[in-house]
Amino acid sequence: MNGLTLGGDLHVANRLGFGAMRLTGPGIWGEPQDPDEARAVLGRALELGVTLIDTADSYGPEVSERLIGETLYPYPDGLVIATKTGFERSGPHRWHVNGRPEHLRAACEGSLRRLRLERIDLYQLHRIDRNVPLEDQLGALADLQREGKIRHIGLSEVSVADLRRIREAVEIVSVQNHYNLANRRAEDVLDHCEEEGLGFLPWFPLAAGELAEPGGPLDRAARALDATSSQVALAWLLRRSPVMLPIPGTASVAHLEENVAAASLELPDDVFDELAAA
Repeated sequence: MNGLTLGGDLHVANRLGFGAMRLTGPGIWGEPQDPDEARAVLGRALELGVTLIDTADSYGPEVSERLIGETLYPYPDGLVIATKTGFERSGPHRWHVNGRPEHLRAACEGSLRRLRLERIDLYQLHRIDRNVPLEDQLGALADLQREGKIRHIGLSEVSVADLRRIREAVEIVSVQNHYNLANRRAEDVLDHCEEEGLGFLPWFPLAAGELAEPGGPLDRAARALDATSSQVALAWLLRRSPVMLPIPGTASVAHLEENVAAASLELPDDVFDELAAA
């Protein structure tokens, strides 16, 4: 599995990354139920060769970023830390979009502090705030980039039309949309990213729905390959596009090890094609 370079200078050596959303309490709120296991997951991810960790200031809020900074700093060479901004939280499972420039700037300063970074490699707008002029949101990110506080800008949950409009104003290197075997509504965005050389980070990458049910195509493939359904789902994503950067998350070391093993799983052509057509 080859790596991917974003923006011409940010190399992700291992395209199978780690999503740190689950290193929080229930509802992505508060401290993890097992803080020691959460820290062990982060350490083990690096031991297994993970070179991309994706988080957000809204995970906890602040908890995920703080755990990453406390556990992994000083960071090894080649580790890409990606985080996101644009949400505020008011409780478990309660998310509120906030793209006001002053919020984005304050959020970036907080992320830098918690992650113990001088510059964030990939700073992603978690959602476009449709109640704030888009040029104001992009202007805030561009200012932070000019000031050297962020290296590259990414987007989350955008359409091709959004991408084209935004790229006229600022340089974008990646997109993070909901995408997995069972939900491929962002197929056109993925194709556009591949055409334009942008990274594509599918969130919720392990969902497979009916495909994973006993006797379903994913279940059959897993049995034939002596793998788990999750491993096959991740291997399919990695093969689907060279710009794919899956970020499966977990709070369990055992589950992390299972996920990372998917990077070495090779899908036969007939298995890949059957799942693609499912």
